[in-house]
Amino acid sequence: MQYHLLGKSTLSVSEIGFGCMSLAGSDVDNARLIHQAIEQGINFFDTADLYDHGQNEVSVGKALQGHRSNVVIATKVGNQWRADGSGWDWNPGKAYIISCVEASLKRLQTDYIDLYQLHGGTLEDPIDDTIAAFETLLQQGKIRYYGISSIRPNVIREYVQRSHIVSVMMQYSLLDRRPEESAFPLLLENNIGVLARGSVAKGLLVNKPAAPYLNYSAEEVAGAAAAIRQESTPERDAAQTALRFVLQQPAVSSAIVGIRTPAQLEDAIRAVSAPALSDSELAALRLAVPINKYEQHR
Repeated sequence: MQYHLLGKSTLSVSEIGFGCMSLAGSDVDNARLIHQAIEQGINFFDTADLYDHGQNEVSVGKALQGHRSNVVIATKVGNQWRADGSGWDWNPGKAYIISCVEASLKRLQTDYIDLYQLHGGTLEDPIDDTIAAFETLLQQGKIRYYGISSIRPNVIREYVQRSHIVSVMMQYSLLDRRPEESAFPLLLENNIGVLARGSVAKGLLVNKPAAPYLNYSAEEVAGAAAAIRQESTPERDAAQTALRFVLQQPAVSSAIVGIRTPAQLEDAIRAVSAPALSDSELAALRLAVPINKYEQHR
């Protein structure tokens, strides 16, 4: 396993991160899978208080008991479940964030969170108050670092300019190269790490039938998937090729992969040791579909 420092932080995170949202087994099953991931070198585990009404944090917390000093725990805040359970509302308020950390710490069975992330964000938010909440939690020692999970270039710029974020989680794949134009250069310049999610575009680059995705037609999606297959080799299958495309982007610190089964875990692990894409292979993939750009929130 390869490791990278996450932005300006001292957190050394595995090149493959474990996206815990996909966990769907019992606590025992989830723990078995998480322990297998740790044995394979994965040390970064990402969850959120939103997932399964907090039960995802509970299951992850149980699994990581006894491993706390060897892992990096990331969770997220900002989405508030309604009392009737019908859905959630966006709440980036200072008081809400500060109150939520206590519940996450309890569910995760830990005294501190390594990376606390704002689970979204808009320009209409009270951004300075939101930042003040994270800074307060830093001073209290309840979190070690903070970041945001956002695909909005205008929101990302505000946090780069006004806060001490060390990371941004965002979607990135061959079928979603929007960050290349709007975010990656800024984040590289400011030494802020990228946690990339959606590396296989919901499976469309690997094993799912072609369908429209973002601004791409089904035909264009099929072309991208065909290019991934074309550049795959016996030593690097389609999923690993799609992941290598993401991991070889200099801005990316870790690819966060949703893992639900041992087979998915092994696929993700093999991407780390798979042969790197050559310059010509990368160029061929980039030419497979027209690059897309953010049309909103610029």
